[in-house]
Amino acid sequence: MKKIEAIIKPFKLNALKEALHELGVHGMTVSEVKGFGRQKGHKEIYRGAEYVVDFIPKVKIEVIIAADMVDKVTQTIISAVKTGQIGDGKIFVMPVESICRIRTGERDMDAI
Repeated sequence: MKKIEAIIKPFKLNALKEALHELGVHGMTVSEVKGFGRQKGHKEIYRGAEYVVDFIPKVKIEVIIAADMVDKVTQTIISAVKTGQIGDGKIFVMPVESICRIRTGERDMDAI
């Protein structure tokens, strides 16, 4: 089993949700996050005063999948959210040792 975390632009969330659903990924966790990478924030003007926005609003999605689906899911994420502009995001893939569904006690693949 693998955990995929993707940091994406917020307006791409619905497109990603639909693309993953079509692929057979039916559950995800979504968090609103802030951060920066090469983008390093930007300057804005509010009521005539200039200020720097250091942390850019992003969305983090987390999904748990079978190990053999990593390439398909990763490519689906890229296809659904890529704009070609700076700040499109990152994808992280991590191993998952065990899962337990609290309600039923199911374990591992049965708990996904």
